[in-house]
Amino acid sequence: MAAEGCIWRWGWGRRCLGRPGLPGPGPGPTTPLLLLLLLGPVTADITDGNSEHLKREHSLIKPYQGVGSSSMPLWDFQGSTILTSQYVRLTPDERSKEGSIWNHQPCFLKDWEMHVHFKVHGAGKKNLHGDGIALWYSRDRLVPGPVFGSKDNFHGLAIFLDTYPNDETTERVFPYISVMVNNGSLSYDHSKDGRWTELAGCTADFRNRDHDTFLAVRYSRGRLTVMTDLEDKNEWKNCIDITGVRLPTGYYFGASAGTGDLSDNHDIISMKLFQLMVEHTPDEENIDWTKIEPSVNFLKSPKDNVDDPTGNFRGGPLTGWRVFLLLLCALLGIIVCAVVGAVVFQKRQDRNKRFY
Repeated sequence: MAAEGCIWRWGWGRRCLGRPGLPGPGPGPTTPLLLLLLLGPVTADITDGNSEHLKREHSLIKPYQGVGSSSMPLWDFQGSTILTSQYVRLTPDERSKEGSIWNHQPCFLKDWEMHVHFKVHGAGKKNLHGDGIALWYSRDRLVPGPVFGSKDNFHGLAIFLDTYPNDETTERVFPYISVMVNNGSLSYDHSKDGRWTELAGCTADFRNRDHDTFLAVRYSRGRLTVMTDLEDKNEWKNCIDITGVRLPTGYYFGASAGTGDLSDNHDIISMKLFQLMVEHTPDEENIDWTKIEPSVNFLKSPKDNVDDPTGNFRGGPLTGWRVFLLLLCALLGIIVCAVVGAVVFQKRQDRNKRFY
């Protein structure tokens, strides 16, 4: 049904074999009737607004017009970032480098989708490389800091493409992609790879691939979805899917990277933002979206989720080790109750024998 050489992914756009990562506006004008006959109810997705429109003022596309230019400053970069005709290199494969690139225009779209074509590569062998890339939708821009080359205690959304396990006790397999929403009250803990403040994540083998690697971030009506295309199959693979996310409008898109004692090349080839045509209720339309506080419903608010003195993260998601601790505590509780019950029962038996 799609054009020859292209794969149509409902709700995610079209992937063309000769032009990887380029989502199309939808099926061609000659196919709607055939799609109606073959797919039936699937067409309801179209009427719900799952069509994309490229927003060039928020997109970074070769030949990178407007990057760092005073005449058309669509994007600004700082630190170790260098611009070439083929990619934007946030950091070279050298130690102690930080770089970032930020869109100059705040985004006022309520529903959007960002497709990122990136490459992480270097000479380092297994676990001898780092640190990774962060993708941002943030209130503040061009502020360097310790979180993959950008500031800590940020306001907004961050997607971390982490290549190095700082926590030696972790059971995660790296590289690892995770998501964090913050209203400025939370600090990203590098020593724990952001585990305390992570909403969700997945393992993703994107480093040193000999083909193109892509990531897509979709935010629509409180639902945040992250998908990857890392296998050179022109297919999106689900990584993260969270509901109840509240993000304001008027924030900035950006990307940053950092290296420490270990290093990698961190390259951005393109960042393409698409507006999602989604209908909102009158009540939603009347909200001042610029005044919304970044939050997630099941976490109440990021400021409610802080490390307590015992090292536990109050209100955080039930990751594997937290589930294990809960089950262990429950098992210990059952054992204690059983022992106490047995002792009480035995004492009652002894007391009853005295009366015979």
